Amino acid sequence: MKTRITELLGIEVPVVQGAMARIADASLAGAVSEAGGLGIIACGGAPLSWVEEQVRIARSMTDKPIGANVMLMDPNAAELAKLLADLRVDVVTTGAGSPANFMQMWKDAGIKVVPVVASSALAARMERLGADAVVAEGTEAGGHIGELTTMALVPAVCDAVSIPVIAAGGIADGRGVAAAFALGAEGVQVGTRFLTVEECTIADAYKERVLAAKDADTIVTGRGSGHPVRCLKNKFARTVRKLEGDLAQNGDELEAMYVGSLRRAVEGDVDNGTMMAGQSAALVCERATAAEAIARMMAEAEALGALDLAATASANARRERAGR
Repeated sequence: MKTRITELLGIEVPVVQGAMARIADASLAGAVSEAGGLGIIACGGAPLSWVEEQVRIARSMTDKPIGANVMLMDPNAAELAKLLADLRVDVVTTGAGSPANFMQMWKDAGIKVVPVVASSALAARMERLGADAVVAEGTEAGGHIGELTTMALVPAVCDAVSIPVIAAGGIADGRGVAAAFALGAEGVQVGTRFLTVEECTIADAYKERVLAAKDADTIVTGRGSGHPVRCLKNKFARTVRKLEGDLAQNGDELEAMYVGSLRRAVEGDVDNGTMMAGQSAALVCERATAAEAIARMMAEAEALGALDLAATASANARRERAGR
């Protein structure tokens, strides 16, 4: 399934693994890349030494492209940006800020830059900065989210930019891939589906909660504070939502609760941790390897005519670009 995304990133299938903080390490990223997609190492909040080690490990697992994600609001974003340039990772995805200060450095290192956006206006701005592609992430996604749904956001972004668009949010099977191409995207970013693969190193209890999830089993916390996060419902999330009803009175208690909450979930405390997952958790019903998950997703998509949809999306994008 060839699109401008596979050509741009040097991958075999148009699947990018989501950069899930404290989850997307070398084990997962290396497996996804080796399976033909693009694995992403999530660097947010991690020591530089850890990032360097994970890139090394991932490269020992595969000779295919490897990516890394930078949360630009991190205090060490500048140092991390420089490290990734020195390591010459193949792709950098960004979130929570503008990559303007680092764009030229990454370009000089031969790195493809793919910001994650939550609006068409931001996508157009990223294109003007020199981004190679954008990830249009709808509110169905797990983790930090925007307001617009994938169904509304992706076509709006495709209309706003001439660079390739990767759809994200709510995609966990071939139906989602086919729908993304029908909306004009030329690739998909998938996170929640990879939570239960063998190479994902989160605790088994976390994986079991994802496998058991129904369509109404996610919740969004942090809307009042301006930092909404989608996760699975549990004791922690319900307590947070209750306290968020009065931020002025409960702000300090909430801040204390947030600290280490994702780490607790990753290590297996599924009652008192933040189990980040998207609404597509309801579609994740089995364990598999990363390669098996990607192969099944692509087979389902092809059976739904996604090859033709991908070709149409790429052709339309090329014609639109030529006309601008």
